Amino acid sequence: MDTLETVIRYLFLAAAACFVLGLHLMNSPRTARRGNTLSAAAMAVAIGATVVLLADESAITATGWLVLISGGLVGSAAGLYYARSVAMTAMPQLVSVFNAVGGGAAALIVLGEVLQAHDPGLLGARSTVPGALDVVIGAVTFSGSLIAAGKLQGIVPGRPIVFPGARAVNAALPVLCAVCSVWLVLDPGSTAALLLLTAAALAFGVTMVLPIGGADMPVVISLLNAFTGTAVAMAGFVLNEPTLIIAGALVGASGGILTKLMADAMNRSIAAIIVGGFGTGDGGPADDGGGASQVRALSADDVAIQLAYAGRVVVVPGYGLAAAQAQHELGELADVLEAHGVEVSYAIHPVAGRMPGHMNVLLAEVNVPYTQLKEMEDANPEFPQADVALVIGANDVTNPAARRPGNAISGMPILDVDRARSIVVIKRSMGHGYAGMDNPLYTDPKTGMFFADAKKGLAELKAAVRTFIA
Repeated sequence: MDTLETVIRYLFLAAAACFVLGLHLMNSPRTARRGNTLSAAAMAVAIGATVVLLADESAITATGWLVLISGGLVGSAAGLYYARSVAMTAMPQLVSVFNAVGGGAAALIVLGEVLQAHDPGLLGARSTVPGALDVVIGAVTFSGSLIAAGKLQGIVPGRPIVFPGARAVNAALPVLCAVCSVWLVLDPGSTAALLLLTAAALAFGVTMVLPIGGADMPVVISLLNAFTGTAVAMAGFVLNEPTLIIAGALVGASGGILTKLMADAMNRSIAAIIVGGFGTGDGGPADDGGGASQVRALSADDVAIQLAYAGRVVVVPGYGLAAAQAQHELGELADVLEAHGVEVSYAIHPVAGRMPGHMNVLLAEVNVPYTQLKEMEDANPEFPQADVALVIGANDVTNPAARRPGNAISGMPILDVDRARSIVVIKRSMGHGYAGMDNPLYTDPKTGMFFADAKKGLAELKAAVRTFIA
């Protein structure tokens, strides 16, 4: 090993250490941006070092360099464009697409290694075992993530899609993947085994995600993210590259932990989610069962009076806030209330929105102090002391029906909004959430419904509050 290669190996090690440190910094919203920047810089260093190493070893032809540089430029430009232009409401779809790209790239690494090997039959179990796992996990992630993105975007129906024999197919495909994996390990030179394994894994990704309903999509995104990391780690074993192994293991482990935490927050097991989710998609009409007559509708002035004369207001943001892109109006309303001496805080449910941290990112965009963001465990004890709980578009995560047995969300931890002294809900209609259930909170005598688009409604409230405190 010459001096240059030694320096590059140390750079790889430093990059891996920065990945660990960056992930640690992402534990807190206060340091998350710094952690993301550090991890991105470490990845840039790792990529640059790899290019230098390839050039020093003359491992790539002129055509190969052209393809490598072109792919890097196109990919970087596309990533930068979509990351900057995609609305926050579409961020979960973008994450799903990124998962697909990561999983697909990891699978292609192994496919290339096997298909281009001078004598694939000489590949040992050290390469073929992680290689087979990489193809399975990467291909499942690729196709499954595309279906998840399609469900979130509305290209694929958000309801659970089950076709005749779906359960049998879902049981048979993993078995076929296992058989083909063993076949590939025993006969690495078999192109048929490799292609059949890839096709079975791609099909399983589709059939695995189709039966999962919209309510479970945040958990699915997190699970597929963990799959992406695991596939990358397997590719690292095939290439004998520790940096890939470390980076992939970090993503896989953190994604797995997050998936478990989110499933617990919904009181659902990961196995139950994979078998088939619930929910028909957000915004459909609800069967009020006669309860609509008990709903108390409020005007902007009615709500403004409550807010202006409250001592403590707890805001509960939900997907409706993101869909209306109303975070700036909410921030301005909070500023007006705080200037008037009202204490404002925000109660964040772990699965509010359509991806982990969705609400935190929205509120950080308008510079809401981190100290005002309360996780569910910290927020729930504060509701009984709140004069007003202002719910913006959140549905299932505030539904008291979760405390009763025998329904789709029974046992799911919720925000105890109904224990506040007064509740105001901003919604466009009486439409239900992803679980497809009525919310008894809306007919609670303490609840007033302010029917409006979140962006327009919050702007009206800000103007009305100012008239009362002027």
